[in-house]
Amino acid sequence: MGSYWSFRLMVMVALLTVSITFKSANSDPQITLLNEGCNTKYRADNITNFGINFNKSLADLRNQISGGNTHFATAQEVWTSDPVFVLFQCRDYLSIADCVSCFDTASSQIQECYPHNGARFLYDGCYLRQEASFFFDQATNSGNGQICGNQTASQPTDFQTQAEALLQDLKLATPQMEGFFAASKRQLGNGSDAVYAVAQCTETVSKSGCEFCLKQVYDYIDVCLPNTDGRGFDAGCFMRYSATPFFADNQTTNIIPYLRAKGGNSNKRKTIILGAVVGVGLLLVILAFLLWHQLYRKTKKIEKSNIFGTTEIRGPVTYNYKVLKSATRNFSEENKLGEGGFSEVYKATMRNGKVVAVKKLNINFGKAKADFGSEVRLISNVHHRNLVRLLGYANKGAELLLVYEYMANGSLDRFLYGEKRGHLDWKKRFDIIFGIAKGLAYLHEQFHVCIIHRDIKSSNILLDDDFQPKIADFGLAKLLPEDRTHLSTGFAGTLGYVAPEYAVHGHLSEKVDTYGFGIVILEIISGRRSNNTAVAPLSVSLLDQAWKLYESKTHLQLVDKTLDPKDYDAAEVKRVIDIALICTQSQPSERPTMSEVVIMLSSDHSIEECRRSNSNISSDTKLYIEETH
Repeated sequence: MGSYWSFRLMVMVALLTVSITFKSANSDPQITLLNEGCNTKYRADNITNFGINFNKSLADLRNQISGGNTHFATAQEVWTSDPVFVLFQCRDYLSIADCVSCFDTASSQIQECYPHNGARFLYDGCYLRQEASFFFDQATNSGNGQICGNQTASQPTDFQTQAEALLQDLKLATPQMEGFFAASKRQLGNGSDAVYAVAQCTETVSKSGCEFCLKQVYDYIDVCLPNTDGRGFDAGCFMRYSATPFFADNQTTNIIPYLRAKGGNSNKRKTIILGAVVGVGLLLVILAFLLWHQLYRKTKKIEKSNIFGTTEIRGPVTYNYKVLKSATRNFSEENKLGEGGFSEVYKATMRNGKVVAVKKLNINFGKAKADFGSEVRLISNVHHRNLVRLLGYANKGAELLLVYEYMANGSLDRFLYGEKRGHLDWKKRFDIIFGIAKGLAYLHEQFHVCIIHRDIKSSNILLDDDFQPKIADFGLAKLLPEDRTHLSTGFAGTLGYVAPEYAVHGHLSEKVDTYGFGIVILEIISGRRSNNTAVAPLSVSLLDQAWKLYESKTHLQLVDKTLDPKDYDAAEVKRVIDIALICTQSQPSERPTMSEVVIMLSSDHSIEECRRSNSNISSDTKLYIEETH
């Protein structure tokens, strides 16, 4: 209990100390409490860490508002088991001083919910919400409703007519406006009275989300009429009307340009009708041509990027290219996370505070467009906790961008033989191996059609905050139809991880991924590269060494020297090495399926002795190279 009161005291003293400078004799922060709630379902696991995160997030919000001259801010602390996401917004007609005062009231009252990880407080002047998961783009949620005044307008019919018309206009105009805010008033018939109203969406919802939210809230608030006051609210928006002014006349918004055209003279109507008729006729001609063209195309060879004529896959979200470019700071070097043969990956911070990874394909390479299409088609329909999630894409002319969930820990290779070497204990390594196996088993056997990744390697395994692995980079992926045991295709992948039957003969099956997985296991256990390309480009010396140690029953000499022998069970490590060697058998038929590998890793049964087979690719091996177009 002591930690609770000390936390509250620390936050409240800090807020009260700095708020004094913002007081004004004429201020009105509009701190009438309209709605409040604590999410008692979620209590912080580690109260101390949660308190620190919560305090930092609130302080961050306040700094943004007071120092940035803004009415909206988000903050997040996500690096512990008790993440905190907070959002604050005040009405645009408030001064910054009043906005800060409203925030101070809300941040003081939200302490009552501590240590529950979830709360929201709504006032006439502002809104503060805190959750344990990302919610900034949420438009609607439970806890919505309306608050109606208890006095009827002196001219109820006229007041209701004008108020409904004004609220309808605000509902239409606000989603079209930058900042999603509008304040307006409308005179009544007597010329002396008026109705005042505002509409506002949180700046991080989408335009369509704002439209939907305001439509809902309009229905809530409409039941208040003809009473003189009404407020409607939802997670992502707020509306209010009143017969009493609650903002100054010079703070009204010109909403007329944002309203859809209504009425017009007869000539205008005729012009519109004529234009519509001509437009519809032209559209029918175009549709007829497109239909003919589509039928004609179906008689032709199915396009290569359509991957064996499988059902067209529904695409992900389309992003705005300019927004992504800005979020990556114009693809700056400081934001670059890594690069590959055909692409570069950048960290991008979106306007709502969400961090994503943006993959920019290099159009100078002939395979870039094919990889782009393949990746979008495949991964947009594939969902598994051990596969990286594609959020969307963007393209501008020849510029091609893919947007992924951001993995703060980066790629696995950094922790094996890169700058983060030594950070992975045995439990983390085993969990990574197990997670990769489950991801591949899903691709090969649990998705409705078998997907072959073709480029399984440590640099294509990303790690989230909890070091859970996610398979990434599906640019080379292929679909294997049910009626085929393998494909004949040119080699494309990374030497040192590629199976011999594929590199030499172009024989591609899901067992190619199994082979690459076996090599990755050896890298995870040893902390060494499978192939030091700077010295011997086409050798697989790590696999050679693993076999020699296996044959001499000295498996443990392969283990990474940064691992403490007290940290792992020797028998378990030997079993995992055995599994890696089974996965790298030269004959595909002798390799297990990935679902069998998952079972092996899940049990402690002994592994049958395997015999060494020559699966190396020597420097004079002629590769079956894939043609590029």
